[in-house]
Amino acid sequence: MSLLTRRQATLTLAGALAACGQHQPPADPDAPPQGSLAWAIAGPWRFDPDRDEWRHPLQTLLFWGLEGDMTVLQVLPGLGWYTSILAPYLAANGGHLIDASFDPDNGTMAEREVVAAWEARFTHNPRLFGNIRRTIVSDTQASAVAPANSVDLAIFANNLHTLMAKGIAERVLADVFRALKPGGALGVEQHRAASTGIQDPLATSGYVQEAYVRLLAQEARFEFVAASDVNANPHDTRNHPFGVWTLPPTLRTAPLGRPDNPRFDTARYRAIGESDRMTLKFRKPSGPTSATAPVSGVGPPP
Repeated sequence: MSLLTRRQATLTLAGALAACGQHQPPADPDAPPQGSLAWAIAGPWRFDPDRDEWRHPLQTLLFWGLEGDMTVLQVLPGLGWYTSILAPYLAANGGHLIDASFDPDNGTMAEREVVAAWEARFTHNPRLFGNIRRTIVSDTQASAVAPANSVDLAIFANNLHTLMAKGIAERVLADVFRALKPGGALGVEQHRAASTGIQDPLATSGYVQEAYVRLLAQEARFEFVAASDVNANPHDTRNHPFGVWTLPPTLRTAPLGRPDNPRFDTARYRAIGESDRMTLKFRKPSGPTSATAPVSGVGPPP
């Protein structure tokens, strides 16, 4: 082969390789459309997606009425399980997310650690997660969790028992009521206690009676819309030595504040799975609110 021929062959091969490098791998035809809720749920940025088996985020968020251009308020987002879905979905569709969390300056050490972990996860990539507005749920005074009449959907996800333990559930619900637009929705996911007996007002087991939650919402002037059993678990007996935290994902093996017990057998609790949960939807009335009768069979919170 002549020098010219070898040179031509080299140039041809280099051109072919360059052309190959310009082509992106073919898109997965089964992948959810970018910007869709299913896309946000399937994303590699998700936090602990294995829990979807028990928490059913797609069905739950659709039941609550989530849309991409909404302003959504999360109350006590914790480490950000739902934030990792809501933030990219809303950012991709012109919506806005507000996370009302613990006070990073005056909270307990555990609360400050939760806030720090949330910050490390969600403040480094505004292109994906958007500019999440952060507010504070105060233990001592009414909180501006969001401007009045500005929120389309507010979410309490497995944290109403935390507010009850602090003695501020009624006040925070009132704060959220003010923040919602008329007609705006309140979505609640909560560990569900048995319907018999008297509700512990501090919810020390983590479980709350569904009728009690409905009463709290009613006293804050919300209207009940619907209930779903999408997150129900009939295998949960609710009778666990360390409350709901005996079950996954926590799998506590000793009382809070004590060292783990390596001899405690968690197998039976792994077999149960995560807790039985109520999934409720309420609405802020569009017109003037009026008093309604208490939910039957449940007395007012103390």
